[in-house]
Amino acid sequence: MGLIRSFLGLFSSDIAIDLGTANTLVYVKDQGVVIDEPSVVALTGSNTVKAVGIEAKRMLGRTPESIRALRPMRDGVIADFEVTEQMLSYFIRKSNGRQLARPRVLLCVPSGITEVEKRAVRDSALAAGAKEVLMVYEPMAAAIGASLPVMKPIGSIIVDIGGGTSEVALISLGGVVINTSIRVGGDELDESIDKYLRKTYNLLVGEQTAERIKLRIGTAFDIGKETMEIRGRDIIDGVPRVIEVTAAEIRQAMSDPLGAIVRAVHRTLERTPSEPAADLIERGLYLAGGGALLRGFDSLLHEKTGLNITVVDRPLTTVVSGAGKIIDNLEEFRRVLIPTT
Repeated sequence: MGLIRSFLGLFSSDIAIDLGTANTLVYVKDQGVVIDEPSVVALTGSNTVKAVGIEAKRMLGRTPESIRALRPMRDGVIADFEVTEQMLSYFIRKSNGRQLARPRVLLCVPSGITEVEKRAVRDSALAAGAKEVLMVYEPMAAAIGASLPVMKPIGSIIVDIGGGTSEVALISLGGVVINTSIRVGGDELDESIDKYLRKTYNLLVGEQTAERIKLRIGTAFDIGKETMEIRGRDIIDGVPRVIEVTAAEIRQAMSDPLGAIVRAVHRTLERTPSEPAADLIERGLYLAGGGALLRGFDSLLHEKTGLNITVVDRPLTTVVSGAGKIIDNLEEFRRVLIPTT
């Protein structure tokens, strides 16, 4: 029996991939999440892959002219087809291990994705080694990952804030009833901090520094009084400089992208039919994705909507966990998949 199991183990498992702007997570059937790495690729001058994921992210903003570290995903969709293919190929090989056959891959995509973008994602996955590509909308996967009653006649709204997109979706009876997808997410929060420091202090910082500021003292509501010492380069003098900023300043810097996400929630609520709207009074909204970890964001949404806000367990892995449930129970959840054209 052990030999038989070893032999069968050489054949591929189904895998689910949350191909995000900031991070890529991979779930292998019956194994769980096996990869959680940044969506970053480092290339040499001849376009040979030097590093992918964590190692490549360390190179952002630090590479010599002979090496480029870049992020091939932008706003939740492919910005560089060839580099995305190489990145996917790396993650598929890494998750597939010793298995011989090519895996069937379930990809999570933004609900606002176009048909052209769908084809680009599918073609990249096939070229990267998938034998078949299935797709599910990210908010649907997030709702399943949060154990919401997606197959029942109960209205649930999930707010999924990723690196490149924010998705707000009303889900019921295995389908997305209403959705609002905007290309605003964690990246825009980081960029807004970077722009604020340039404009206010003439200080140039990298995107990784801006992200650290957001994670350390960033708030969406008036709950933080912390300060942080920031090192960067003075734009005028060109020399290194140290400044101190407050949580209130960073909150103000992020106000525009935060406001855009709140407006997306309002647009979805305004279009919600009366019966699901009644469900929302009792159930409230569910908050997932990396943006759910921004302190005070649940309080901001509660103030703006009057509804209860629940931050789901493990918001960073909610989407890929939901996709994993689909892979593990494909026949049960086949109705939630995006129809192929």
